[in-house]
Amino acid sequence: VCSSDLFPGVDPTVWVEGAGNKLGFTMANGKFVMISMGQGQEKPAESCMERFGAEGGWILLQNCHLMEKWLPALERKFETTSDGAHKDYKLMLSAEAPGLSYQKNMPESLMQVSIKVANEAPADIKSNLRRSWAEFDEHTIERCSKPNEFKGCLFMLCWFHSVVQGRRRFGQQGWSRQYPFNTGDLKICADVLGQYLDASPDVPYTDLQYVWGEIMYGGHVTDAWDRRTSSFYLEVLLNEGIFKNYEFAEGCGFRSPNPADFQFNDYAQYIETALPVESPPLFGLHMNAELAYLVNFQVAVFSNIMAMMGGGGGDGGGDDGGGSAGVMANLLERMPDFFELIGIGIMAKPLLEIEAEGPFVVVCMQECKRMNYLLTEIKGTLQDLEKGFAGLLNMSQKMEDLSEALGKNQTPGRNPFHTCNWEFYAWPSVKFLAPWWGNLVARCGFLTNWSADLARPLVSWFSGLFNSIALITALMQVTARSESLPLDKMTTETHCTLMWDIDEADHNPKDGQLVYGLFMEGARWPAKAEVEEPVDLDGTMTGGNIVEMKLKEVLPTMPLIYIKSIELQAHWEPQSIALGGKGSGAVAFFRHDIHSYESPTYTTTFRGPTYCMLATLHTAHGQAKWVLAGVALICQSDD
Repeated sequence: VCSSDLFPGVDPTVWVEGAGNKLGFTMANGKFVMISMGQGQEKPAESCMERFGAEGGWILLQNCHLMEKWLPALERKFETTSDGAHKDYKLMLSAEAPGLSYQKNMPESLMQVSIKVANEAPADIKSNLRRSWAEFDEHTIERCSKPNEFKGCLFMLCWFHSVVQGRRRFGQQGWSRQYPFNTGDLKICADVLGQYLDASPDVPYTDLQYVWGEIMYGGHVTDAWDRRTSSFYLEVLLNEGIFKNYEFAEGCGFRSPNPADFQFNDYAQYIETALPVESPPLFGLHMNAELAYLVNFQVAVFSNIMAMMGGGGGDGGGDDGGGSAGVMANLLERMPDFFELIGIGIMAKPLLEIEAEGPFVVVCMQECKRMNYLLTEIKGTLQDLEKGFAGLLNMSQKMEDLSEALGKNQTPGRNPFHTCNWEFYAWPSVKFLAPWWGNLVARCGFLTNWSADLARPLVSWFSGLFNSIALITALMQVTARSESLPLDKMTTETHCTLMWDIDEADHNPKDGQLVYGLFMEGARWPAKAEVEEPVDLDGTMTGGNIVEMKLKEVLPTMPLIYIKSIELQAHWEPQSIALGGKGSGAVAFFRHDIHSYESPTYTTTFRGPTYCMLATLHTAHGQAKWVLAGVALICQSDD
């Protein structure tokens, strides 16, 4: 048996078929069978194994990681069919490596008897571009009726393929998920290119952009914002500039050569000699993306080292829980007070009747209630652990897990195998325990001030809420009632004010709410002194546009942001956005305004399921530059 680990960008099927053709094991002669595993494919796979065990032949079972429960049965079937099997009997399995280091999707015993092959696509552009161009030859170009157009577009396609492959190493700023782009996508797109060129008098740029970006490569993409990135890449790359010596990336110096002057081998030599040194700008990202990548890599390495060292901590911990006991005592001493919900409810009753205040009062009450749930879980588990260390209670698995997390400065629940889970009751976060606790205390302080009189705050801590979407909904409710508009016809837009300190705010803006606590990733917002033409928006001074980041400033802060509730326009395009939690989602309305960058806003730098709203940010450079740079607003820093 031979097993192959599938990495994004790698598909071993073509190699297996090629080897089978050379050795006489093909689908045509019935000696090679390929089965894509899924529900209902167990019996055909077992039947084929029995037949080839007796008669000889090759069987390739693809995507075995999808059949985790059936794999033990596969292992037993292989044992029975390989006993006295035909000498030409070969079983080949392909499966993706587990997404996380602690996960397993293939039986260890099955892996031990296998010949393992792992092939991962390279992360750098040069290796990917060299590898992509080598998938074709001179004969591929000669088959097209427009060889010059085909050569130019094919080289651009190889560049695009290399960029989307290499962009993965920048984590969530590159792609919010690990998409399995592979050479099969590249070759199919090349076939489509040839067919379209043969059937069209000119290069059909728009048609190719749609087929490649929405169907071929876009078929892998499940996140709406990532699909936008893929589409903008093709919009920037797939145009007549291919034949006018344009740069593949702004300022990189690597230009599209004239296909009339280049043969197939000339392109291969051009890759080796003309491609500049690898850097984030080749992907459209800022140089700081490399710094963020290195920092995240180091954090992952040290996190793995801590995990291998086990629990305990620095106070001579270990099995006796010394380090954990010190952390536990410190947290209990700094435990915030619970919110008195009955008193808050009595105070809220008359305010709920006020049209302009009621929705915001509801948000405050919901936040206080959720905070009490979290504080109850934290205090209860810490007190149980304290009694366990004192010998008053038997140490349970939940206590052991909490002790281990405290000893590693890890927020309980971050390890999915732990039974003590504070994160289940908390907000999304990637912080370690110490800064996470500081954030908890600050959130309780904000809610304490708000719940003291339940007056709508002049400036809300947007990232300090469990459910920041509720604040936006409350804002739209107030505006909809005052303007006699249906709530489902409302949305929001954002404007950056000239205020950088919450003390500068002196009024609630018209149909809106001032918020603070946001960061920008991938770019920055200019300081007050850099804004050339301030704009008075209904009595609130706003201004500025997105600019390039400063070096080594990975997550610059934002000024106070004016979230304004507005009525939907008929020409705006709704786009469904997946949120965290099963079956949940939101709708973002794309304006497609060249002067406005439609920025996603995420709770954490993990992005993806932590999306909370669409922000409209003024830009002087159009959207493409910032889309490719992965620009987004972030509610929390990692530290």
